[in-house]
Amino acid sequence: MEIEQIILLIINVIGGAAVLGSYMLGVRGKSGSADRLWGGMPPKVRPVYYISMMLSAVGFFFFIYFLLFTVAPDTVLIADTFGYWIFYIIFIGMLGFSAFWMPLTNKMANEPKKSTWIQVRTVLALVAFFSAALYWALLSIQEGNAGVIYWLAVAGSGYFTFHTAVLDMLIWPLLWGRG
Repeated sequence: MEIEQIILLIINVIGGAAVLGSYMLGVRGKSGSADRLWGGMPPKVRPVYYISMMLSAVGFFFFIYFLLFTVAPDTVLIADTFGYWIFYIIFIGMLGFSAFWMPLTNKMANEPKKSTWIQVRTVLALVAFFSAALYWALLSIQEGNAGVIYWLAVAGSGYFTFHTAVLDMLIWPLLWGRG
């Protein structure tokens, strides 16, 4: 593993801990708080999210494996412009904003305000943006873009983007407060 990959690994360890920590703190709150955080989403829809979250996690492991163990950072070129460093920005954005979603959702569930709802929606949009940026970067990568591991990374990133952009950013807010 080269230094660039170690940096990306550190970003993922710190960012992943922040996301998981925010979820743990978010659901530890008041009695029934985990259910409150669904925002009234109908229980019959939730299994779709559970399955999609699992598929997204599997996809995450495919693309992070590809970036940490398959590509050579010093030869990576994305869209004839960006080097491996672009993944630092993408992951900091994706994981950093993800860590804010649960605290903001908790705040919205406890004290609904328009300003908080705008913050929740903004965070979801930014996570979706950085997820799509990752998908774009993987599709645009000009080194290591052959083989099964690459295509699993692309498929995993594509599904992750679908989950964050469609299910989280679009569907979940539409169902908030409808249950």
